[in-house]
Amino acid sequence: MLSLFESSNFQWVFFSTILLGMAAGMVGVMSNLRQQGLMSDAISHAALPGVILAFLLTGEKQLPVLIIGAGISGLVAAFFIYGIEQSTRIKRDAAMGIILSVFFGGGIMLLSIANRTGGGQSGLDSFIFGQAASMVRLDTYVMGGLALLVMLLIFIFFKQWKVVLFDPQHANMMGINAHLFSSLYTFLLVLVIVIGIQAVGVILMAALLIIPALSARYWTHSLLILFLLAGFFGGFAGAAGTLISSAESNLPTGPFIVVTSSAIFILSLFFGAEKGLFHLKRYLRKTSMQSDGTSGGGKK
Repeated sequence: MLSLFESSNFQWVFFSTILLGMAAGMVGVMSNLRQQGLMSDAISHAALPGVILAFLLTGEKQLPVLIIGAGISGLVAAFFIYGIEQSTRIKRDAAMGIILSVFFGGGIMLLSIANRTGGGQSGLDSFIFGQAASMVRLDTYVMGGLALLVMLLIFIFFKQWKVVLFDPQHANMMGINAHLFSSLYTFLLVLVIVIGIQAVGVILMAALLIIPALSARYWTHSLLILFLLAGFFGGFAGAAGTLISSAESNLPTGPFIVVTSSAIFILSLFFGAEKGLFHLKRYLRKTSMQSDGTSGGGKK
């Protein structure tokens, strides 16, 4: 496995998936605080038809072009979700389910058409479960650069996010345009999804957004540390998943990243410093309270 690092292309893939995991973890924190976990799932599935259409129109598998196609498809899906919610009696979760099913079904249909015209040989199937090993250096530049942009926008406007994420009305009273930041959040969500679908896949990309953020909440109540921890967990999962999947040929990257994220979540669930089920501090506090109650009863 150490021989993998002798390849310069693998090094770029490895570090770009780390950046992708970090960006996804941080955006996942915002998604979790806004209680829109299903939104990331809907948009990631909705990106598939955009990828296939971009390939059919250009005839080439160029990641920048495919990202543009996926981004347009994801933004259209988000527009339909908000539009259905605001103009009908259908609730947001139902609207997300409708859009997810329709767009992903359309993407699979287009994929079957693309495979007949050479899409299978170009590796479009890797967008289902992800295949980081198939990425070329240009792909890693694009993915890593856009992931850095996502993290940069989060930290530049961190003070505004602190208010908007918890109380949009109070943010408007403070002179912060909550609607603008809501649109920026949707843009960041779509961006991190479309840059990660080749490495993680459209089916499992939502897991990279949701699981690291949930894992981080078991360790801290501080928003800043929450962002940092979610980024660390996501980056570690991206690195581990890429390393394992690249050790053998034809192994999809997404499932290994999700398994690593799930292992981190289980550890956080049981041993997290703030909400872990079996954290030592929690156990000692409970034992101390029981001891005080017993001694108090003895005095009576």
